[in-house]
This record gives sequence, C-alpha cells and structure tokens, in this order.
Amino acid sequence: MNLPNKLSLFRVVIIPLFVLVYYLIPSLEWMDYVLAPLFIIASLTDFLDGYIARKNNLVTVFGKFIDPLADKLLVMAALIILNAMQLLPYWVTIIILSREFIVTGIRLVAVGDGKVIAASKLGKYKTASTMVGIVLMLLIPYWPIFGDVGLWIVYVGCALTVISGIDYFVKNKHIIMQSM
Repeated sequence: MNLPNKLSLFRVVIIPLFVLVYYLIPSLEWMDYVLAPLFIIASLTDFLDGYIARKNNLVTVFGKFIDPLADKLLVMAALIILNAMQLLPYWVTIIILSREFIVTGIRLVAVGDGKVIAASKLGKYKTASTMVGIVLMLLIPYWPIFGDVGLWIVYVGCALTVISGIDYFVKNKHIIMQSM
C-alpha cells in the first residue's frame, strides 16, 4: 500500500476518534481544543494524499475509491456534530449528504460496469470549501468571528455541492441509463 492510500486510511481512522471526542469528553471547553485540531489534521491528509499521488505517479484504483469516501465520511461526521452543536442549519447537512449518496450510487453503478469515476475539479472545490468552512466553525472557541465566516464558506460549499452534483449527474447519465 502506497503512502497516499495510507494517508486516506488514516483519515478514515480519525473519523471515529473525532466523533468519540464530541460525545465522550464531558467538558465543552476541552472538546473544543481537540475537535478542531483533529479535523484540521484529517483535512490536511486530504490535500497531502492527492498531492503525493499525483506528484509521484502513485494514483491507484483503490486511491480513487478511498480518497473521496474518506472525504465524505469526514465531512458527514463534522456536519452532524456542527448540527448537534447548533452551529449549522440541518438543511445544509441534508443537501450535502443527499448529493453524496447520489454520487456514491452513481459510482457504485460504474464500478459494477468495471469503471472508476474519479472526483471532478468542481467536486474538489466543493470539498475544499466545505472543509475550510468547517475548520473555521470549529475554531469558534478560539476566535468567535470565524463562526460567521465559516458558516458563509459552508454555504458556498453547499451551493457547489448542488452545482457539482448536477454536473456529475449530467456527465455520467449514460452510466445510469446503461444500467437500466
């Protein structure tokens, strides 16, 4: 297993730890000092795995599968925690999760046909903006002004979620039509 794939798997391992910190650390103050750094570390692995894979020609079929899956799981966990903390409206989470399930469904149909669909640039922008917004919202205890900025960046990520979802569907509708 190459380094980029190990980084993606590391990101998957951080997710349960991230959720456990939220639910098991009784002091909100201590939780705040752990949640943001965990999410930042996990988000940095997203940048690093892609950069290393492309730079060193280490792109694999497994990497094309695990990288976007790890991103989805990380973002889903963070959005649900932000909902529970009452920092993010539920409708944002519903839109983002719906798009992720639809895209995952299309990817599963493609895999059934022996095809792997890599993440698009628009999807990467969506993920990056959502992750940056989440980081800022998790930094509220340090700098409260980041909450509003982070929320607006998550809204941008939500808009990109809808746009990239439509783009993804249009570009891959032939896969869906062939499977019917």
